[in-house]
Amino acid sequence: MLDRITGMRVFVRAVSAGSLSAAARHLSMSPAMATKHVDALEARLGVKLFHRSTRRLSLTEAGSTYLDACQRILPDIEEAEAEAASLRTKASGLLRLNVPLSFGARFVAPLIPEFSHRHPEVKVELGLSDAQLDLITGGWDLAVRIGRLTDSPLQARQLGDSAMVVCAAPGYLARRGVPRRVAELAQHNCLSYTLSAMQDSKTWAFGSKGEIRVPINGNLLANNGDALLAAAVGGQGIVYQPHFIVGAALDSGELLALELDKPVIALGGIHVLYPPDRRPPAKVRVMIDYLAEQFALSSP
Repeated sequence: MLDRITGMRVFVRAVSAGSLSAAARHLSMSPAMATKHVDALEARLGVKLFHRSTRRLSLTEAGSTYLDACQRILPDIEEAEAEAASLRTKASGLLRLNVPLSFGARFVAPLIPEFSHRHPEVKVELGLSDAQLDLITGGWDLAVRIGRLTDSPLQARQLGDSAMVVCAAPGYLARRGVPRRVAELAQHNCLSYTLSAMQDSKTWAFGSKGEIRVPINGNLLANNGDALLAAAVGGQGIVYQPHFIVGAALDSGELLALELDKPVIALGGIHVLYPPDRRPPAKVRVMIDYLAEQFALSSP
């Protein structure tokens, strides 16, 4: 099926140029194709737009009315196309970025002021949630995800890594003793993160691929790393969390890292994900580049 908008452009150009062949030259198509476009318009409308002769074209009454409509409509279409195309080349408009709650509050939110300074025409909506929301159905332009990526049509760019750490407060370890083997965790109060496949109420996963499942017990489950951090700092038990959650508490001495006989699981990296568009809008490209630049300067 021939494009209706192109047909309208051929029609208007033919009127101004005086012939279909002249319109075809201007629009870089063959005279035969220009004729097909006008024929398709006439067939769709059920009227003749031109009186055609070997020397000239003249508008019918219907053609004159249709010309007026095309001259109103085409500039609006061209303006809309130009505006849409500009979003590919100029960073502007609303950018919706979804990030995990604790990570976003600590490491992404502080980056937004500088991004907004660099790109003042981009309005950022920052969604903070530990739930694995769907980008496409949720209308998100970008998402930061931590951990191993599942198969999906989304594009991904790695921003950095963040190691896992098993740790507890000095006061807890003084009361309960310091475990040296993962098997000893069953005798401790282990505080688990409910949104992770590597932790549940009964087991924690160790080994680079999570191939070692270790039984644990604990009196707190939470769907947020900061809640578990607060409990661990308060001396409630042992946590198994990414370094970006517990790093500051380790540096301050509020938590102590445990050295166990099995390696911690490989978290899988920090990635920014975006829909599979061959040419993402400029607002998406500049945010991806900005995040990659900032995380290269300081890995969480």
